[in-house]
This record gives sequence, structure tokens and C-alpha cells, in this order.
Amino acid sequence: MRVARAILAWAAVAPILPAAPAAGQATDLAIDGPPPPVAPATISRDADGRATIRAVRAAEPLRIDGALDEAVYRDTQPVSDFVQTLPTEGAPASERTEIWVLFDDDNFYLACRCWDTAPESEWVVTEMRRDSFNILQNERVGFMIDSFYDRRNGMVFNVNAIGGRMDGQVTDERDYSPDWNPVWEVQTGRFDGGWTFEAAIPFKSLRFRPGREQVWGLNLSRRVFWKNEWSYVVPMPVAREPGAIFLSSLAATLVGLEVPDSGNTLELKPYAIGDLTSDRTATPLVSNQFGGDAGLDLKYAVTQNLVADLTLNTDFAQVEADEQQVNLTRFSLFFPEKREFFLENQGLFAFGGGGTGPFGGGNDTPVLFYSRRIGYARQPGSSTGREVPMQAGGRLTGRVGDFSVGAMNIQTGAESVTETARTNFSILRVKRDLLRKSSVGAIYTRQSVSRLGPGSGATYGVDGAFAFHDTININTYWARTDNPLAGDDDVSYRGRVDYRGDRYGFELEHLAVGHDFNPETGFMRREDFERSFASFRFSPRPHSIAAVRRFISEVRTDYYESRAGVVETRLAQGMFGIEFENSDDLFIEYTRSYEYLDEPFDISGDVTIPVGGYRFQDMLASYRFGRQRLLSGNFKVQHGSFYGGEKTTVEFGFGGGFGGGRLQLTPRLAVGPGISFNRIELPQGSFTTELVTTRTTYTVTPLMFVSALVQYNSSNASLGANVRFRWEYQPGSELFVVYNEQRDTLTPRYPELQNRAFIVKINRLFRF
Repeated sequence: MRVARAILAWAAVAPILPAAPAAGQATDLAIDGPPPPVAPATISRDADGRATIRAVRAAEPLRIDGALDEAVYRDTQPVSDFVQTLPTEGAPASERTEIWVLFDDDNFYLACRCWDTAPESEWVVTEMRRDSFNILQNERVGFMIDSFYDRRNGMVFNVNAIGGRMDGQVTDERDYSPDWNPVWEVQTGRFDGGWTFEAAIPFKSLRFRPGREQVWGLNLSRRVFWKNEWSYVVPMPVAREPGAIFLSSLAATLVGLEVPDSGNTLELKPYAIGDLTSDRTATPLVSNQFGGDAGLDLKYAVTQNLVADLTLNTDFAQVEADEQQVNLTRFSLFFPEKREFFLENQGLFAFGGGGTGPFGGGNDTPVLFYSRRIGYARQPGSSTGREVPMQAGGRLTGRVGDFSVGAMNIQTGAESVTETARTNFSILRVKRDLLRKSSVGAIYTRQSVSRLGPGSGATYGVDGAFAFHDTININTYWARTDNPLAGDDDVSYRGRVDYRGDRYGFELEHLAVGHDFNPETGFMRREDFERSFASFRFSPRPHSIAAVRRFISEVRTDYYESRAGVVETRLAQGMFGIEFENSDDLFIEYTRSYEYLDEPFDISGDVTIPVGGYRFQDMLASYRFGRQRLLSGNFKVQHGSFYGGEKTTVEFGFGGGFGGGRLQLTPRLAVGPGISFNRIELPQGSFTTELVTTRTTYTVTPLMFVSALVQYNSSNASLGANVRFRWEYQPGSELFVVYNEQRDTLTPRYPELQNRAFIVKINRLFRF
């Protein structure tokens, strides 16, 4: 506990270390770029391509209608002359983009006129729903705001040509969370030659350094998807696409901005809920039981850059259902967090390379804080989770000088079915900026009731992330757990070097997880191992082949052994891929591997694989159809040896990222099909698995949609449906209508109902 006390002591002094300017004091920051432009100019550039942009005060509030007809647009020079990243790095953008950066006493404005030589019928515009990843695969403009001008973190906004919007937070230029949902307004329009938009972001929705005069980082991007062209207001490295918008260290500098002295902003968001539920698996049986509840979320700006959140009687009825996964491995599956209370600033709690957002949990690096451990519990002897009442929670996040701080405390109630006791969870995270793009940090988590035995469980550790130039990253951590009944091998550590050049790249990593290492408020895909990993990539861009943007060749080797020295996994893999100019991709992989089972593996209800060592070799081919097509998604075929037998896999619409299936019927109506079929033939027996999903979404407006997710999974003989209506009837205030149903497909004649719920929830945001 000596290390834990040191971490707590560090956190205690953090707020009094480097002091921020006092309220009202002008922010005195050195500009990382050319001198500010002299009016009437709004942008200045230097020989290296760096830029400084001047924000202009609007004489009166703008009417957000997308028309760009106010006098300020005629009287103010726009920011223009974007530079390509793809397909020709450093060349002028082929389509003209004009952007105005404006402000008044209440709002930060960004308006844009996008010229386009193609008729609107050729534009790729397929998504209106807020925060859908499909917006990134549309004709769009993105802007990143680094409001603390720390050159490493930011807020990213995207707007497409039909009003679809997306917003998220970036931490350390790497970790992206799309689930931050600030209050802002945007409207699009048309003109003879292209499209326009106006966006207004209230200063109350943003966090920034104290002081009226501000210096921010600002990056601006445009994607002309029908050309598959990417461009920025400043030159960006092609090696970082996709994702160059995250590079706040290379962004332009924004000057001339004046913010109001808004004082200590207070936000209240009460909710009310009513539900009708049935559960035929419960004892006693629940049939059409009516329930109702209410609760409150509170947000208070302690300072302009430090925010406290409080939640009382939290409810998660608006959450969409998890997408089913077929697990043919002996390791745990990771499901991302979708509950609103945990989403804002969740990147701050990422530790040592183990992400917390929708892209976390994908590798074997332990996640030391996994918020889904809070409010959910698993029934003994079952894989089914149940909700545990979350009675109250508080959180403090923000920046103090060169420090990022996050503290959280949550109290959950008891739950009889899963035999869960009342538990208190505490999480503390501190990070300090170093050098230009590096940081060191510490984390401490504790839950008052351990899952392993009497007493509490705790985890603590220190980590460092070091970035050099724009291509070299070093990530390292050391962590330890303190659990009842655990042994002495309770330490985990990691060292990783990553070089991300465009033509060449490599990764080297060593990761160790002790036999007794168990972060109870975390997630571990694999236990008790040491891993050594290496990969090398060669990815030339052939200028002589018009249809091909890039070839990718990569070799990887992976080696796992238990802490006792037993080889558990050995893998060698070769991959060849083609990125086409039209945004399609083709990949072929060949893998040879070895896997040792130290205990029997129950791979299905009727088939168990015995202890022993097994050698595999397989081929995989996949083709991803780009979003410009009527039917898009990733198609995959895989065949090879599998635990002494054979496995054949055929999939469409899975694979994460932009591999999800999508049949675009209209810009408002889309169907997302997903099919996964596995045929496994083993000496112990043969079986098949089928997973079929269909997500249908109809978007009424960018702030109102209805979606239906229907899933059939043969692995657990279940047929489930989640239907969700969401309407943001005023900024920050929402109405949800949700219907959930789960059925057992093994019953004769028809799937038998297991449980269902009909839920109506409304909340309202009040700002003071």
C-alpha cells in the first residue's frame, strides 16, 4: 500500500502545482506558428506550412440556418487554400473550401462554404443520424479544437452535407471517444456550386484556460468522398491517415478569440421514467409489472477548466443493446461502455495503452478501469449479466496547469439474484504533460467488496507515453493489484515501441501479467502470461497504377508463455493488402500458430477440447466494399486447421470500424445486415454457429431517429430485439422510447419469450 499512498499524495498536491492564470487575466502563451495575421487577413502561413488564424467578432448573433447571408461573411475574408494529404500529399486541394471562424459573447461559430464540381447526385451522403460513424464516410468537413492549447488533446466535430453531425474527444492525439455529446447547433444549406453549413457552439459547452483573451489550437479538414480526397488547412502527414485530424501538435493556432467570464456554470438534468416489464426466467415470475422512477444528473464548473459531475439514482434505459459476438476462443469478450454518465472524458482514465472507449479491450493489455464492472453483475453459474442499482456517483475531471486529473466515486446497491453486496467504487487518475507530446501518470482504483473474498480490492500503477516527431511512440506502465487471498505474483508491466511511417512501420512489445494480477474494476482478456511481439510493415504507394492507392505487406510474430515458463501461444503471420483509390480494400493473410491448453476447453455445449498442444494454419481473404456503394461492408472467408480438426468461416458485415454491413436505401433509411457462419469439424464432434444481425435505422432529422436491432445467435439459442426511438427535442434534452425482448429458440414451435420491457424516459437540461 506504500505505492498507493504515494499516488494519493501526488493527487493531493496536483491542484497546487503549476498554477493557471487567474480569472480575467489574459492568457500569455507562446504561439507555435507564424505571427498573427494583420486585419483584414484572417490567416498567416510560414515557410513550413504552419498557420495562425484570426477569429473575428460578430457584431450580432448569427442566425444558424446554413445560408451564409449575413454581412459578416461579405466583410470578412475566409480561411482557404487547403492542402491535400491524400491522394497527393502536399498538393493543393482540388475543391475549394472557405471557412469563417467567428464569435460573440455567447458562442463560438464556424461556418463553411464547400465548392464541389460534381453534381449533388454524385456526392456520397448517406447518414443524418448524430454520432454515426458512417458520417466519416461522407462528404464532410471536420474541425478540431484544442481549447487548452496543450498541443495534445482536443475536441473533434464533423458535419456532412445533409446535416449529420459527430462529436468526440481526443486524448494524447491517439485515444478517441465519440460518446462526448456537447450542446451545439448546426444547419446545412446549398448554393450553385456546392454546400454550406453554420455551426454555433456555446462557450458553456467548452472547457478552456481562465482569462478573457484565448489562444487555441484549431485544425480544419475536408473529405471529398466521391474522389476519396483528404485535405487540411495545414499540411498533415499521410502516415497518420485516417486520424490526422487528431494531431493537435500540428494544428493551426487560433488567436483573437475573447470568451465571456461565465462564472461557475451549473447544469441540471433531471429525468423521469416509466416501464412495463416481464421476466419468465425470474423467481417468482414477473408478468407485465409496471415501474417508475426519477433521478438527476448535475454538472458544475468548479473553475473554467475543472468540472464536477454528480448523478443520483442513475438509470440506463436509453442504452442500445450490445451487438452479439461469436466467441470460439478461450478468452473473454470486451463490450464497450454505452452509459452516458461514464462517457465524457473517459479517455482520461485510459492507462498504459489499455483503452477505455469503443476501441479498447481489443488486445491483451489489461484495462485497469473498465466502467462496465460498475452497475452490472453476473449471476452465479451463468454468463448472463444483471443490472445492479447505481444509487449515486460523483466525478471531478479537468486540467490544473500541466496536470489532467480525474476522480470518481460511485455507490451501488445490493442485488439478490447475483448475490451482489452494496459496493463503493473509487477511481483516481492523474497525468502530467512532459516535453512536447509526452506524459506520465498514475492510477488508483478500489472497490469496497472484493469478488475474490472478504475485504476490498485495489489496483494502482504508473504509466508513461512518449511521442517523438510524428511517427515514434513509446508506451510503458507498471501496475500492481491488492486482493484478498491473492499470491505474490500480482504485478503487470509493459514496454512498447511503435514507428508509424507511411512507407515503413514496425512495432515491438513485451507485456507481462502476473499469475495473481487481478484488477477487479478492470478487464483482462488473458491471464498469467508474458508476451513478446514484433511486426514489420512495408506499404508503398504505386504512382504508376491508377486504381491502387497503396500496397501493404506486413509480417508479425507473437510469442506467449505462462509465468511458469510453459509456451502457450506461438504465431507467425504474413499479410498482403491493397487499398484502392475508390476506397475499397482487399486483404489476404496466412497464419501458422501453436496453442497449448492446460485445461479442457468447452467450445460448445456438446464439444470439449482436451488438454494438449495444437498446431494451426489457415488462410483468410477479405474484401471491404466502400461506403460509396449501395451495399457496403466487409466480406470475409477463412479456412484452416483448428484444434486437430478444421474450421471454415464466412462473414459479411462484421469486423469493426467501417466493416459493418450497410444497405443504403435512402439518406434517411438504411439497413445494416450482418451474417457470420462457422463450420467446425473436430475429432470430438462437429457443430456450426450462426449469428445473424439486422440493424434498421430511419432518421427523421439529425436529432430524431428510430432504430431496430434484431439478433439471432445459435451459440446461446437466443433471438433478441432492441427498438429505440431517440429525439433531442431541444439542445441537451431527450426523449427515449425503448422496447427490448429476448426469446429462447430451442423451444418447440416458436421462440419462447424469456423477458421483455417497454420503457419511456424523458430528461430536460437546465443551464444556469
